Amino acid sequence: METRELRYFVAVAEELHFGRAAQRLGIAQPPLSRAISQLERRLGVALLERTPRSVTLTDAGAVLLHEGRAALDAVAAAEHRARRAGLAAAGEPAVVLAAKAGASSELLAKLLHAYAAEPDSVPVEVVLCGPGEQAGLLRDGRADVAVLHRPFDDTSGFDTEDLATEGQVAVLPAGHPLSTRADLRLSDLTDVPELPLPRWPGPDGTYADGPGPEVQSQTQLLQLVSLGRTLVVVPDSARSQLHDGLIAVPVVDAPAVTTVIAWPPHSRSRAVAGLVNAAVRL
Repeated sequence: METRELRYFVAVAEELHFGRAAQRLGIAQPPLSRAISQLERRLGVALLERTPRSVTLTDAGAVLLHEGRAALDAVAAAEHRARRAGLAAAGEPAVVLAAKAGASSELLAKLLHAYAAEPDSVPVEVVLCGPGEQAGLLRDGRADVAVLHRPFDDTSGFDTEDLATEGQVAVLPAGHPLSTRADLRLSDLTDVPELPLPRWPGPDGTYADGPGPEVQSQTQLLQLVSLGRTLVVVPDSARSQLHDGLIAVPVVDAPAVTTVIAWPPHSRSRAVAGLVNAAVRL
């Protein structure tokens, strides 16, 4: 299979609509349909069930969607990493570190300071991401290493080292009745009419239906909490970022959050190894 065919198929499989997939790919619909039919003939299996009103995946199509995404990520990763290796050979070495914006800020600052003090350190480019985006950057090669948080981030397929484990707190507007409690349970927070839970964009950039406000960044979220529009449950270390007007209350039954540093298992970068070693020493 060619990567072009895989990209075409993945677009159709994700959109389940040839017209939308063609628009997304920037091509006309007829050549897209021909390419998918040609791919099916070459594989000897039907990938899609087509009716005048719908397109659905067959079992074979579902397998190819899963494997095709991984293959396209691998191709993109090879491209990105080869380009950076070339820059390093030309005397411009750097490590790209992906981290969630607003999370583990104190740990991240200490890590960068400790690594910079190493005699063989290289510049570290920090990419701050939205929730859950770090793993994607690491998988497709746009990042060399990432700070992730279990159980929220998917660490499958990566090598990891645990850095810290902590409980979680509910961040509430000062003056709200719940903010005066010594501790809370998750059941106390699931149905607070005046503080509906925030909604983050999904992988396709759209928001699920619900009463909570649409949120795009941690800074925006904390401002909405201080305005009495929502609440949020975050790791305990986020207390250091809270400003006046916000109260953090421990949530005793929330799952513990483990911060990890992650990297691709096939990495042979000395710079990545040095950064990981500095993180573990902290």
